[in-house]
Amino acid sequence: MSKFPILYWPYKTKDNADYQLSRKVINNAIGMMPDVISEDLDLPHIFRDNPDAVVYYPVFCESTGWWGELLGGDGAIVDKLIISPECQLMVVVSETHAESHGTHHLLAAEIRPSSNFFKKMNSSIATVTDMLATDAGTILALFSGKNQNQFINIIESTGNSYLGCIGQY
Repeated sequence: MSKFPILYWPYKTKDNADYQLSRKVINNAIGMMPDVISEDLDLPHIFRDNPDAVVYYPVFCESTGWWGELLGGDGAIVDKLIISPECQLMVVVSETHAESHGTHHLLAAEIRPSSNFFKKMNSSIATVTDMLATDAGTILALFSGKNQNQFINIIESTGNSYLGCIGQY
């Protein structure tokens, strides 16, 4: 089965070393250059039209909330490629084609910051990879953890809301 590579790149491309290196890394990894999408990314449309598509989604050091569009969507992260100290590419495939063999789950939750939550959650369960404060005083957070069930139990036992898993690698 041939995979159709797509690089999502909504940034300038001219004289952009991360962009050039991303294309080179993808080509070296799968043996073909990716198509490039620079406008709004519509994952459900992409996967409906081409179920074998592989979307390479850039995440930079200061990117926050990038993972929101993957919640409840049709895509799942199955790998990541390090491009530079500032950039990594998340490898996104259709949920129906995602294989669940990775050890790092990317888990989203809405939490109310409290000492009870922080006492129960520790780095052996999950670590925070991104956080966004909301107007309601909660935090939308993306965690990386190895045991999804244990994570969900901690989230729910502290009165917080589990939002979903956006992939694993």
